[in-house]
Amino acid sequence: MPTTSSLPARSNSTSVDSETIHTLHIVRDRLIAATPEIVWETLLEKLGPAAGMPESPMPMKVEPWPGGRWFRDLGDGKGHHWGHVQVIKPPTLLEICGPLFMSYPAISHVQYRLTPTGNRATLKLIHRAMGLITQEHHTGVQTGWNENLDWIKTRSEQLAAD
Repeated sequence: MPTTSSLPARSNSTSVDSETIHTLHIVRDRLIAATPEIVWETLLEKLGPAAGMPESPMPMKVEPWPGGRWFRDLGDGKGHHWGHVQVIKPPTLLEICGPLFMSYPAISHVQYRLTPTGNRATLKLIHRAMGLITQEHHTGVQTGWNENLDWIKTRSEQLAAD
């Protein structure tokens, strides 16, 4: 007995697109004259209410627990999802994965690792991403991470001096 299927017929034709998958791999570190605990709190401040660049603040919210969201809350149910906390081990390790600032098909993994050295800490950032990463983002993220790490260093050292 013949069988019939309710599935649509499949086409053997394929569509080739000119978009290319790109990767991103950034490693940065800063030696900070503050304890890991101070740097940790400053890192969470920078990911939260102090997020953004000096010329354009962009307060965010970070939920510091496994699965916690990192997002921009614009109120009334509006906003932007940047990622989820994948790993958190205060005050030494925070990993976040998600699209971050990329509003197109892309995924990022950002790792912040704090290593104590006496009353100092080394903050190491690794950002890996893949997707339809634009040249503008590929270039801009280099400057953005440097500015963020410099802010964390300056703020942490001010707090440690107080």
